Amino acid sequence: MNKPQMTLPLSQDTALENTSALCEPIQIVDLFAGPGGLGEGFASSGNGNRFDIVVSAEMDPVARETLRLRAFFRRLKRANSEGLKDYYDYCNGKSATPWSDATKKEWDEADQEARCITLGSREGDDELHAIIKTKNLDFKRPWVLIGGPPCQAYSIVGRARNQAKAGYTPENDHRHFLYRDYLKIIQKWKPAVFVMENVKGILSSRVGGEKIFSQILQDLSDPNRALEINEPGTKYRICSLVSRESYGPGEDVDLVDPRSFIIKAEEHGIPQARHRVILLGIALDENGEIPLHAMLDTADKVSVGEVIGTLPKLRSGVTKPRDSDEVWYLEVANQLGTLKREAQERGKPRLSSELGIVRQKLDLPKLGVGAPRVPRKGDEGATGILHLDKWYRDEHLDYWLNHQARSHMPSDLGRYIYASIFAQLNDRSPKGHEEFDLPSLAPAHKNWESGKFSDRFRVQLENEPATTITSHISKDGHYFIHYDPLQCRSLTVREAARLQTFPDNYFFQGNKTQQYHQVGNAVPPLLASKIASIVFGVVRQQMAAAGVQRDHPLVAIA
Repeated sequence: MNKPQMTLPLSQDTALENTSALCEPIQIVDLFAGPGGLGEGFASSGNGNRFDIVVSAEMDPVARETLRLRAFFRRLKRANSEGLKDYYDYCNGKSATPWSDATKKEWDEADQEARCITLGSREGDDELHAIIKTKNLDFKRPWVLIGGPPCQAYSIVGRARNQAKAGYTPENDHRHFLYRDYLKIIQKWKPAVFVMENVKGILSSRVGGEKIFSQILQDLSDPNRALEINEPGTKYRICSLVSRESYGPGEDVDLVDPRSFIIKAEEHGIPQARHRVILLGIALDENGEIPLHAMLDTADKVSVGEVIGTLPKLRSGVTKPRDSDEVWYLEVANQLGTLKREAQERGKPRLSSELGIVRQKLDLPKLGVGAPRVPRKGDEGATGILHLDKWYRDEHLDYWLNHQARSHMPSDLGRYIYASIFAQLNDRSPKGHEEFDLPSLAPAHKNWESGKFSDRFRVQLENEPATTITSHISKDGHYFIHYDPLQCRSLTVREAARLQTFPDNYFFQGNKTQQYHQVGNAVPPLLASKIASIVFGVVRQQMAAAGVQRDHPLVAIA
């Protein structure tokens, strides 16, 4: 195992609290930003005054709209608290736009912060470099680069799809090399620290028979060598946030345990079993050393029920016939009756009895399918966990944002309600045709019994963290079934956002499919906030080791 070297004991860290240089927020550049999950964690770290996002780059114009709106909210909190009324009026449906004459300045600043840029294209790369060069990024003090290059080329599912394409070769897939756009920023502009996130499939992905992760470690540790620039440049040690594993320039990459870079979010208080590779890159000083940094603390597991259980109850919609409360009720009642009879005929009295109990509890819905804004009442949404309630809840909101259920086919309503009842009886989600074994549950799919669809329908268990919220949630809700059979539906955008730990006042823009996509692609902001605290400690130690000299080689641009 490779271990980082230390330049400053952690006990000296507190001496820096009152230095004038540390009163200025640490500047951030956020690449491949999505809707802003990673940036939100950094921007909210501490009391929200540790970091300042100078620019965030995202290629999806709709995600960029969400990103801009959130940047606007943060700028109002920091510099124009009275103007927050404009933001809340927009969230509460009192205004068609989030800004007024009194907040136009902050809106324009947010527009300049959140940029629609396609990294990897010549135009996009040139635009970003120009912004970094001309924007108010002070290279005389440490700054931080964050972001996660798109993961489709590395994910297990993505690789399976690629292999099915005729003539596909990884070497010709530019997505394998998007990290090099990140690398070019590191090489040219020399951040003091960087944080890069990706799926754990990156650890096993190969290009030309070589492990891409080993190449990434070597490239990130020595950007000048990787980009064939024959002059001295800043080098980095690539550190794990959950172990003392690390890799430095010139070391034997085969001695590194790649799994030590995996962060299991549920072990750190996130209500989701999200396993991601997150790399912490720390600039080496003139002695080739870095500060000894903290690691993520473990925390009690948080369950799905604790986070979404007190949100307003909704029913699903029905695709055919035309949806209404009565149509939904009759369809679900009919599905329950059929399933109860089939369970009895198959010799499953316990299941049949539970289906009958749910049928008796079924009633005409009172709220319906929800909406982009659902009225907020009393103590709805309280988790009972003090720090989470402080993180999620906002008393200025009159509505639940983005809380609208999907519509489903009647046959899927039957599968959803069966799966949720099965999960209640067995403390797990049913798998494949062997457990979806009642006649009316089998979809008209020739491969249903092939074993390829064992997880086609998955319930999010009430008393466990959720499975990974992915961008696939934008396509259908089959992997994200609500545990409550009386609601008989998949998760809403707001519920998925809560499992991702987005605050309730985070307003996702675009249509429902686009909102789901944004949520599924994001880094959980609460996890990002915990990482930000570690980064903050590293930068403070770097500044202390440099004597807080602005022209020190560690922090000055070459």
